[in-house]
Amino acid sequence: MVRRLFIVTALLLVALVVMAAQVRPGSWWAIVVVGPFVLLGTYDMIQHKHAVLRNFPVIGHGRYLLEMVRPEMHQYFIETDTGGKPFSRELRSLAYQRAKHVRDTLPFGTRRDVNRPGYEWLAHTLDPVEPETDSPRVIFGGPDCSQPYSASVLNISAMSFGSLSDAAIRALNGAARDGGFAHNTGEGSVSPYHREGGDLIWQIGTGYFGCRTPDGRFDPERFAEVAADAQIKMIEIKLSQGAKPGHGGILPAAKVTPEIAAIRGVPLGQDVISPPKHSAFEGPTGLLEFVAALRERSGGKPVGFKLCVGRPEEFMAIAKAMLATGITPDFITVDGGEGGTGAAPVEFSNWIGAPLYEGLPLVRDVLVGTGLRDKIRIIASGRAVTGFHMAIRLALGADAINSARGMMFALGCIQALRCNSNTCPAGIATQDRALIRGLHVPSKRERVARYHAHTVRALVEIATAAGCRHPRELRRNMFWRRVSTTEVRTLDQIYPPLEPGELLAAPPERFAEAWDRADPARWSV
Repeated sequence: MVRRLFIVTALLLVALVVMAAQVRPGSWWAIVVVGPFVLLGTYDMIQHKHAVLRNFPVIGHGRYLLEMVRPEMHQYFIETDTGGKPFSRELRSLAYQRAKHVRDTLPFGTRRDVNRPGYEWLAHTLDPVEPETDSPRVIFGGPDCSQPYSASVLNISAMSFGSLSDAAIRALNGAARDGGFAHNTGEGSVSPYHREGGDLIWQIGTGYFGCRTPDGRFDPERFAEVAADAQIKMIEIKLSQGAKPGHGGILPAAKVTPEIAAIRGVPLGQDVISPPKHSAFEGPTGLLEFVAALRERSGGKPVGFKLCVGRPEEFMAIAKAMLATGITPDFITVDGGEGGTGAAPVEFSNWIGAPLYEGLPLVRDVLVGTGLRDKIRIIASGRAVTGFHMAIRLALGADAINSARGMMFALGCIQALRCNSNTCPAGIATQDRALIRGLHVPSKRERVARYHAHTVRALVEIATAAGCRHPRELRRNMFWRRVSTTEVRTLDQIYPPLEPGELLAAPPERFAEAWDRADPARWSV
């Protein structure tokens, strides 16, 4: 068939040339139209890269054109309001509406299948209360912290300059200042675009960007110099993140501009891949000693670490190390395996790391069971876009919530799923100046601040409907989950909470084996 198509098109081109040679009116345009297709078909048949094009020259290109626009076609014409992935249209629209300060109510009842396993709801009270405050805050700072920080219950999760554009970072940080909440820098260091006045949580990853030696090791003197900045309120050591736990950070070479290379202290024109583990310390005890050293060198600012829970015994080993050394972090950020990032291997994003609903209760229960909970704040990170998302995470053990994708929606993210290609059409996850110019910083700054305010207000309203004057009073037994079409359970039945000191006195069966294996001197046994 290919040979026949080639012969026919070649004969047609020859015929057109003959017609044109006889100067017949209207014949030259046919050569202009058909000629390129003949050349394209010839190239398709001799190239070796695409079998489809060799077998179906010219018309085979239609497949690739359809593949190119498939995500947009699916998003705008196929997906339902509740069926989009990773975030449904309903959730994206809610973030847009709150950011724009337009009507965000739902007409004609829920679109969710309330009889489907996995559906969750809050058991409200018939005696709602007045809230203690409309803007709940959380104090970060344990017994060894001399500069405690009062943070909003909702803050911007880690997204670095490099992963996001300079305009996006400026808008986020300006919104943090306007709305009175914190902005996590991500592991890409503190850039000039973080200087819009918003409070910063400086994240330090395995690449030690912003505080590294030329060979990529941790530089304590450089750290102390940066950490002294008054805009930096807390320091977070990133052990792992939900989207790719056990895998170093990835910044594609296409996003590494000369400016980013200078800020991070890395070579230009190469993928920036952070090591999978830290070189500045070893084991649980070494981690806590590193926490204490950073707290001292920062002048007593709150220092904590972020992780996606993997082996339960390893987090228990950290708790044992806290008991043995007397060193406690000021906070722990728990990321779920469902967390997002601009670039992650499919296997890591889909199948590595505990989901937040499993990791968060474990961290809370281990701290309670060892009598350490009162000294340490817990931040939950991963897919929190609404007030209900925040409420259920607080009930599972968090003190505050970090949101990345909710803030990105407020910036104008359309979930184009091009974060890893440098072609983000909203100018957010790109370093392409032609795309960044479309992001208007002042208006996006206002939208992010409004989204934050409306979402926190929704959380407060949910808490009062449950009879809680403050969101910190939310508990697992207030939330129900359908586990089958005929059975429902409360979250405290699914995740039975430990009592203070219970892990030290008599570990329950579900914790006993991991607790016995936990060794404060090493990560695994």
